[in-house]
Formats: sequence, C-alpha cells, structure tokens
Amino acid sequence: MPLPLSPPKADWIEQRSELEQWLAELSPHAVLGLDTEFMRRNSFYPQLALLQLGVNGRYALVDPLAFDIGSALQPLDSTNVISVMHSASEDLETLSPWLPEGPRVLFDTQIAAAFVGMGLGLSYRALVAELIGVELDKGETRSDWLQRPLTASQCDYATLDVVYLEAVYHELAQRLTQRDRAAWHAEDCERLKRKSCPREGDPQAQLGFRGAAEWPREQQALLRRILLWRDATARLLDKPRPWLLEDALALSIAQQPPKKLDELERRCAGQRALRSQQRAELFELLQPAVSPEEVAHTAAIPPFPQGKAKQALAEMKQCVDTLAAQMDLPPGLLCSRRVLEEFVVSARWPEALEGWRRSVLYDRLTGLLPG
Repeated sequence: MPLPLSPPKADWIEQRSELEQWLAELSPHAVLGLDTEFMRRNSFYPQLALLQLGVNGRYALVDPLAFDIGSALQPLDSTNVISVMHSASEDLETLSPWLPEGPRVLFDTQIAAAFVGMGLGLSYRALVAELIGVELDKGETRSDWLQRPLTASQCDYATLDVVYLEAVYHELAQRLTQRDRAAWHAEDCERLKRKSCPREGDPQAQLGFRGAAEWPREQQALLRRILLWRDATARLLDKPRPWLLEDALALSIAQQPPKKLDELERRCAGQRALRSQQRAELFELLQPAVSPEEVAHTAAIPPFPQGKAKQALAEMKQCVDTLAAQMDLPPGLLCSRRVLEEFVVSARWPEALEGWRRSVLYDRLTGLLPG
C-alpha cells in the first residue's frame, strides 16, 4: 500500500465500544503502530491525553478524556499483535494503568535502529527521513494535548506519528534478520517493558546518590528511609518527587536531621507539595533511630572507582568500545559506563548485562576485574 505524503483521515474515537470494535478488527498477527500524547507537568503519573493507532492504512485517534478505556486495550496483551512504538519507555509508563505488563509483543523502532547500525537514540523524525524519505513536521511537539477540541494541526501531527511505523517496522525487521539480531532486539524490548511498567518505586533508591557513598551505613539507611517515604507520598499525592523533597534537601536532612518540627519547616520552605501534614509525617519518620535490621536491608552505595578499580574501569571501557566497533553496535547499547562502574566496584555481575550481553561480555569483563 502506498504511503501517504500528507496526513490521512483518522477515526476520532470517543466511546469505549468504538475502540473495542476498532481493535476487534485487527488480524491475529497485525502490525499495529502505537503512540501516545501525554502531559506530565504537575503530576507524578503521566496523564494520557491521546492514543494514536495505525494499521494497514487505517488510523484512529482515541480520546481517553471522553471515556474510561477500561479493558479495551486487552487485545494488545492477549494476542500476537505486534505493537510498533518508537522510544517506548514513557508511552509504556503512560499506558501501564491499562497495560500493566505492556503489549505482549513490542517492537521498539529506536532500539531496532541501534541494532542495525543507525546509531543510539535516533529520533522518529530522523528515522522516517532515513528509511521512508519523508520529513515530518514537529511543530506541535510542545502542544497542550489536554485541550479540547484539538486543532486540525494537532490531529494531523498525531496521525503522522503512526502512519509510517508499519513501514519502518518491516524495513528494520528485515535488517535485524540479516544481521541475526532479531532475538537480541526482542530481549531488549522485553527488558524495556519490565523497566517502564513498575508497580512500585525503587526499593534501593539511595544507590543513585553516589555522593553519599562514603557516608556511614546508618546514614545511608536513613537516606533510604527518606527516599522511600518521598516516593510513596509522591505517588499518593500524584505530585513530582522534587515537589516534596529535592534531592539536595533529602541529602541534607539525612546528614543533619532536624531536631524540631519548626526547624524542618524552615529548611523545607519552598517545597511546593510539602504541606503541613507531609512535614509532620516526615518529622515523625525521622525520629526512630536506625536499627541494625534497617542497615542490613539497605544496599551500600557504591563509591566512584579509585586506584586499581579506576584503571580496571578504563580497560573495561576500552574493551566494550572495541567490541562494539567490531559488532557495529553503539557502545552505549552494548554496555553503559554506569553499569561498568557498578560492576568494577561491586564485582557482582549486573542484572543489566544478563541475557545476550552476558554471552558476549562475561568472560572479557570478569577477566579485567582488579585483583
């Protein structure tokens, strides 16, 4: 089917029965272009503002503000429909209330492009220009997608975001097969689904605060306690985490807990979502002493590599770069520097390097660990 050069007409769906009927017409192994528009300015959770669908020349714009989607998206989880998305992490998170495990079969075109030698983090616009020869207009990128009615320009922009996904899929799938990378790509798409659809927060969020690596273990445990509270409260209030406690303030409170509530209130001035109730909760949270059990349940924050570990990190990075060049893969796709730092300090094989990466890297990298 010839691809349109201008935005085609899309069905505007504002009833659940219409969405169910549209999806019911998909063949069992259909290739479905899928995209979302969402807003996340003042909330913890992204708010789905528009869902775009495209398959075999049929296109739909679904208005989730007009009805409760409910279980209407279940065919994407219960059939072998191939859901084609570009840079899907935020879209998957946005759709997680209705697709908590993500679509059963995900094909991420940005990941696929990296596997076939087109570079890491390629934009959808650049991908379509390279593979289809069409320049997409990105003028509505910063639009208010919660407004109704949407403008004609917004609808055209949203429709074009799925028009070319099917053609891009076929081209990239062929190249993946030619390079014998289809299984690796599928594995990374599954990993992306697990990472992008979390039901709970990170139980060891303190590990991201490398500047606290030299703190006593009790202080690290207190930092973890604060971060767990911040995450749970942000989810409950549906507010961004920094609106409750900015990172620097969380570190400061863990280092020097306030002795009185009014001191906490002075130090937290300007935190937009930290109201009196939350300040009282946080103050009470800080009162119990850190127990040995709490320390035992707190993973130690890995320090930055020093000395022999720093030298080993440089050798590992060179190994990854050389191997990535031989495999025509971006080094960041094969193994990021952050993961290497984690490995060289802990000497524990990272979960991020399981699967196909383990078979490629394990012997090479473990042999470079400092003695």
